[in-house]
Amino acid sequence: METVTRASLIEQIYQQVGLSRRESAVLLEDILETVMAALERGESVKISGFGTFAVRKKGQRSGRNPKTGQEVPIMPRSVLVFRSSQLLKAEVNHETLEAGAQDDE
Repeated sequence: METVTRASLIEQIYQQVGLSRRESAVLLEDILETVMAALERGESVKISGFGTFAVRKKGQRSGRNPKTGQEVPIMPRSVLVFRSSQLLKAEVNHETLEAGAQDDE
């Protein structure tokens, strides 16, 4: 299984859009910076037909050290979550969406 990297995305933009490699790199970086900035502000990022990125706050909770069994506090933190659209799920599973099915993401 191959991994998609920034370099491979830049190459795809270069080949499909027709921008130079440098312009393709700038475009991708601008998009990624926009997404990251929105997530840092606590906003959701919805890409129709792909999915939604969001930041969730997790409160403090108790956990256990698996070695000692001692109870330890897990501090509050923010976690990044991604919820894929129905269209993306169908594509990944090589399925077709039924007529009238709507993409909620």
